[in-house]
Amino acid sequence: MERRQRGVSAGLLLLLYQISQVGLHNIPSVTLGVLVLNVFLFLNPVRPLSEVCLSVNEAVHRKNWQRLLLAPFHHADDWHLYYNMISMLWKGIMLERKLKSIWFAYIIAVFSLLIGVVYMVLELLLVIILDDPSYEMNCGVGFSGVLFALKVLNNHYNPGRVSSVLGLPISSKYACWVELVAIHLISPG
Repeated sequence: MERRQRGVSAGLLLLLYQISQVGLHNIPSVTLGVLVLNVFLFLNPVRPLSEVCLSVNEAVHRKNWQRLLLAPFHHADDWHLYYNMISMLWKGIMLERKLKSIWFAYIIAVFSLLIGVVYMVLELLLVIILDDPSYEMNCGVGFSGVLFALKVLNNHYNPGRVSSVLGLPISSKYACWVELVAIHLISPG
């Protein structure tokens, strides 16, 4: 789990460049706050990744529930941070303007917590269905689950749109699922 390198790196520089291209004045407050929090925690992690990642073993069996709060806001490396925050930038701009800042902040907070709960329930189901206790040890970090939930919400508020996934036009209704498969194929970790 310890893949992260410290300090300024290519992914972080590219993220800062993309943010500068959009312009800080064009980024709504909650979206900007989420970006800043994630970058800050990447540069100054609360603890090493092995101590913040979310797993059934750590959160349920060892009762280390703080991982539900910490895991979404820590990233494995600069590219993990980059891809998640670029996605957050665009989804945040669209949704925060539509939903307004207070409601959007509430949604981010709820999704951040619930995604971890869903992750652990799915891992427990895999343990039971496949009779394989190793799934209790899978440990994850990152904002991807929240972004997936935001994508579904964005598709609800903007039906009938077409998205480009790896250059292919796909109905936005299905794009989040295609993106999920594409991300898993590109970056299985």
